[in-house]
Amino acid sequence: MGLKKLPEPVKQLNWAGREIRRPLPVLGAVFLFALTITVARAQTDCLMCHSDKTMQDSKGHSIAVDGKTFDASVHGALGCSACHADIKEYPHPEHVTKVECKSCHADQAAALQGSVHAESKDHPCTSCHGDAHSIFPKTDVRSTVYPLNIPNTCGKCHGTNGMAAKHGLKSTFPSYMDSIHGFALSQEGLLVAANCQSCHGSHHILSSKNPASPTYRTNIPKTCGTCHAKIEMKYDAGAHGHGLAKGDKKAPVCTDCHTAHAIVQPTESNFRANTTPLCGGCHEEKLSTYHDTFHSQLGLLGGYVQTARCWDCHGAHDVLPASDPKSMIAPANLVTTCSKCHAGANARFVKYQPHADAYNFKQNPALYLIRMFMNVLLISVLTFFLIHTILWIVRSRREHMKRNGANGGNHG
Repeated sequence: MGLKKLPEPVKQLNWAGREIRRPLPVLGAVFLFALTITVARAQTDCLMCHSDKTMQDSKGHSIAVDGKTFDASVHGALGCSACHADIKEYPHPEHVTKVECKSCHADQAAALQGSVHAESKDHPCTSCHGDAHSIFPKTDVRSTVYPLNIPNTCGKCHGTNGMAAKHGLKSTFPSYMDSIHGFALSQEGLLVAANCQSCHGSHHILSSKNPASPTYRTNIPKTCGTCHAKIEMKYDAGAHGHGLAKGDKKAPVCTDCHTAHAIVQPTESNFRANTTPLCGGCHEEKLSTYHDTFHSQLGLLGGYVQTARCWDCHGAHDVLPASDPKSMIAPANLVTTCSKCHAGANARFVKYQPHADAYNFKQNPALYLIRMFMNVLLISVLTFFLIHTILWIVRSRREHMKRNGANGGNHG
């Protein structure tokens, strides 16, 4: 079969049979050109006054505009009258209508209205996006909401010297900048590194107490999972993830172990040293038995960073009970787990009980009896030597008195 020939486009003909050519595209181009000339001319008229860097309004606020910066901004092509629509002539009245960004950005304004920033009048659009005459696209490095610049933009309020004290906010900017995310963004320049917007959103920022917030406790694993997808899958498959899915409010989430802003590299010594107390905050019984072991004593006395911590044996995110065949501490997997540190570990080696409780007779009867015997022996020995010492002191005192008495009689 040959290819089917497409039909010719329908042409409109006049009475003489000639094709009618519409001048609409040409007229449109002429209209746009005339509009551009008009906008440019109006902008030039405005800059005759507003290019003066010392120009201020009645409240002392600068109303100077840099023409080149404005032309390069997202609003440059719109001209002055697009936002200052009430100004119809020159000179204009001293008091002009306040520009409302929502007239063009309705969706963003609606999102902002329901956010935590809507509760205060200190957060107009320009507090984040910068001066209205120098706003650039978020993909432009000059933009205040460019990924590399977002921490500094948010830090103006959430920093040490910002509005944190005024509104009772936590000063999170310094801790973020010292974190692994802040370092990756500011020092390495990784645009994929998490910034404030990555976790909190942009306009519709909600309190962490709001169930709809991405930083609400039960939503945190999903929020972190937008970047750490594989870790999120492991967490969901583990005991902690199962507990959270079942509605257990005590089930730990990412921020319980890593914190929210001061996140450090898990391989750092400070993190490793603090992991045991973190796990022990929930597993108090296991923490006390861990402190009785060689692993803990080696870490406390010698300060060894590589000493086995909780997650070295139980896993970090996919923590599972020993009854689960996939668990690192399942009987069939113990040799492999212990071999990571103890080369040559065998079935006999893994019979060691890392959380043996010397105070639980039912669980560890031999260890319980040995502890009792050693305590009785120690108390008995100490008691014996205490009584022996007291009797020795009494005897020494008596002999001393006898010698003094005998010497006194001889002298008389």
